Amino acid sequence: MTKGNLAIVLHAHLPYVRAEEPGSLEEDWFFQALAECYLPLLETLENASRSKDQAPKITIGLSPTLLSLLGDEVLKHRFEEWVTIRLDVLNTLETDCIKAVQHLKDHFNRQLESWKICQGDLIGRFKKLQTLEVIDILTCAATHGYLPLLRENPEAVRAQLKTAVTEHKRLFMSAPLGIWLPECAYYEGLDELMAESGLRYAVLDGHGLLNADPRPRYGLYAPICTRKGVAFFGRDSESTLPVWSARDGYPGNPNYREFHRDLGWDLSIESLKKIGINEKRPLGIKLFKITSQNTSLANKEEYDPQSAKESIKKDAENFLKARKKQLINLSNSMQIEPLLIAPFDAELFGHWWFEGPEFLSNIFIKSKNEGIKLITLKEALQSTSKIQLCNPSPSSWGQGGFHDYWLDKSNAWIVHEWSKAGREMVSICSDGLIDESNIKIIRQAGRELLLCQSSDWSFILKAGTTTELARERINLHLKRFWMLINAIKDNKIINQKTLKEIEREDCIFPLISPIDWKKKI
Repeated sequence: MTKGNLAIVLHAHLPYVRAEEPGSLEEDWFFQALAECYLPLLETLENASRSKDQAPKITIGLSPTLLSLLGDEVLKHRFEEWVTIRLDVLNTLETDCIKAVQHLKDHFNRQLESWKICQGDLIGRFKKLQTLEVIDILTCAATHGYLPLLRENPEAVRAQLKTAVTEHKRLFMSAPLGIWLPECAYYEGLDELMAESGLRYAVLDGHGLLNADPRPRYGLYAPICTRKGVAFFGRDSESTLPVWSARDGYPGNPNYREFHRDLGWDLSIESLKKIGINEKRPLGIKLFKITSQNTSLANKEEYDPQSAKESIKKDAENFLKARKKQLINLSNSMQIEPLLIAPFDAELFGHWWFEGPEFLSNIFIKSKNEGIKLITLKEALQSTSKIQLCNPSPSSWGQGGFHDYWLDKSNAWIVHEWSKAGREMVSICSDGLIDESNIKIIRQAGRELLLCQSSDWSFILKAGTTTELARERINLHLKRFWMLINAIKDNKIINQKTLKEIEREDCIFPLISPIDWKKKI
């Protein structure tokens, strides 16, 4: 057995993309992630857990907004129809890509059957895997708020954390010990708020540990702990780069499925209108392989599932052999067993990289042969007798390594809006203005504030993709927040029909508590 352990950490998250009307672009994001990532990931973990020859172990963060979508009965009802429409398209499609079409039909049918068997209860399936100690489930900030940019109002950060913990306890009947910090973003003093919320460990980007004070003796290869009793693990770029990089890593293999060539771009508007879509956009129907990095989308070759399967086996073996070599080298220079932390967005496995779940399956199958022990973050802490006291460095895993991406000329204006709304929420919740007559209003105002703080919309504005949608979402939640807050301040009666409509659309965090925004005396 190789001395040392490997912790694979997945961060599963989508912003709150629920819409009252079916067929929205945001809803498509969720359904594609369901069909390509969350369902296949569960399938992979469950199959591995039933095998005597495998010891699957991963840590997975399930964001509260994603959990809300997974538990939404309206969305559950719509998903079956969404899959059925795509199967109908494939069944009537005139194309020479026979093997690729059949493979995708088999994939959709398998996921639909899996969905029907559990009646759409994916949360229950994750919970069972946690009970079996196959996974360690982390929470995340309530709406994936970028915490360093909310720090002007510490209570706003506390509300992101405590709302998340409350929601996790409601769904899983136990409090989370670990958290995936949005974008792995950390600032000085965040550990105090984490400890206050019962959160004891998280992952940071590598430089968050390497620039810690004092510098950790074992660098990235052992956890550190602050004086507030919160442990931090550091991302190992050597373990993650081969999987992250679409160009130089495994996902760029010519045999793998091409992400950007989607039938939704190829079909005519008339054909799309027949299935209820009025604009060109991805359908989640992809029939071509990467072919080469230099091949234009129009000239991509048909996807060959068998060739992809053979490549997956080779890439998984390559990954494990590299980790084995790394662990052997580290163990020769460390007095404790080294720990490799390999964190990824969960959506990479299946959505961005279609073969990702099968890659994980091969990791579970082959890790024993390479003498590599897979471990969760929780288990890693439990097996560590002494942890060095250090103060992590402010950092993130975003572009540039700090907060620049979320504080750009394209999105910096939002920070002022967050601060202004946050101050008002703290003031209302701290000044004794809450009573039975307005508690529903203030709770909904809290939901709107949390929703407008989602870092996803800032990210989109900087990325320059669906910017109109992002602005629309931010401004809608801000507009609703101020309408509700001003009604409380001015002692105005809110139209109950309007309030119910807002509650129906933004029906998240049923146990939200205004106390979480209350200033400490």
